[in-house]
Amino acid sequence: MYTILSDLVKARTVPLTTKGEPRLSDDLTKMMEQDFEETSASSIEKIDQQGLTSIAELARTIRDKESNISDLEQRLKAEKKDLLKLTDEEMPAMLAEIGMSSFALDDGSTVEVKQTYGASILVEKRPAAYDWLRDHGYDDIIKNTVACQFGRGEDDQASAFAEFAHQQGFVPEQKTVVHPQTLRAFVKERCEAGEEFPMELFGAWIGQRAVIKRGKK
Repeated sequence: MYTILSDLVKARTVPLTTKGEPRLSDDLTKMMEQDFEETSASSIEKIDQQGLTSIAELARTIRDKESNISDLEQRLKAEKKDLLKLTDEEMPAMLAEIGMSSFALDDGSTVEVKQTYGASILVEKRPAAYDWLRDHGYDDIIKNTVACQFGRGEDDQASAFAEFAHQQGFVPEQKTVVHPQTLRAFVKERCEAGEEFPMELFGAWIGQRAVIKRGKK
């Protein structure tokens, strides 16, 4: 009995430091360090796994949102196409069939068919179309952009080119264009004024469109 108690006391006895504080044995220190490392590694692994899971969930959310937006854009495109067919074809045709150009709804809204104008100059016809505009005094609707490329450290040459492009020996790049809205307004003015002009050259057309004006609530 005495021997057993003595062994237990020895097993539980902890050496003291010079200050009287408990001193851990080398084996116990190693065990604590190993336990700390294993706990830390486990915590880091757990945190990393949670982070990866969150990233994966966020990535799936982004992917789903992009897919939804793409679907909505396609649907919007189809809806606009259907609307254009209703306003530019079906409604004008139905009103014309009964000899009417406008119609009132019971909520105070009105439907009226108006003329619309459009134009789109083909690339291969642009030089001829621009020449026609210049020859007939409509060159003010042509927008001109003149540009020249300069390399690094050529600021002085670029400034001089603004006033003396040809004298400096540079060949400018000139771009001419008629803005679509400007061209549409030009076609509308010519048609409403009864002036003749080469509509085919300008890709011009005249159509009808039903416009709904909502009534006041």
